[in-house]
Amino acid sequence: MTRLLSLSGSVATALAVVVIAALHVTPPSSYVDPVRRTISQYAHESNGWVFNLGVLLLVAGSVAIQAALIRANVLAPGSTGSVALALWSLSLAAVVYWPKHNWQVGPSASGDIHRVASLVAFLSLPVAAVLIGSPWLTHERWRHHARATLVLGILSVLAFAPIVYAFVAEPFTGVRWWRAIPLGAVERVLVLTEVAGVLSLGWWAARVR
Repeated sequence: MTRLLSLSGSVATALAVVVIAALHVTPPSSYVDPVRRTISQYAHESNGWVFNLGVLLLVAGSVAIQAALIRANVLAPGSTGSVALALWSLSLAAVVYWPKHNWQVGPSASGDIHRVASLVAFLSLPVAAVLIGSPWLTHERWRHHARATLVLGILSVLAFAPIVYAFVAEPFTGVRWWRAIPLGAVERVLVLTEVAGVLSLGWWAARVR
């Protein structure tokens, strides 16, 4: 059962990457600027259901992988790492339920919730990766998986750093934080590192006998 959960979770996560990548090359979403516009913008296109499908596949994959890690005794159910990983999945589901601001209409409560949920998701996954990987760094069998997970968690933090810089620098530069950096490109790099972290956890769980 553990292996089935880990493999199905990894397949769902990989499919999520394929589905969302397809939005970059399929009209009308292909006209969205990937450098400046965030991935969530795809939800407002006529093929926005594809974006929702991709995110929900990622949620399903993450939940399955977390269940596999718990069954494999790699992750304790009530640990901080487990809570952080659960927050990642819950926040992604919230991102789908509450879409981002549609600026053709104006700001909305849904958009505000979406922004908070995105922030929680982006921060929860690297925290989970670091907390899950750290205790196993000296384990004879799992140290390589632990190190890969930990490194991907740190890379996710580094990928998030430009957003933090832009936000902190805004009062001094007078440039709105989302204009100070190529936000779309930064977010896509961040998502890739975090999805890689999820796949790393899936591979780890799959290796447990």
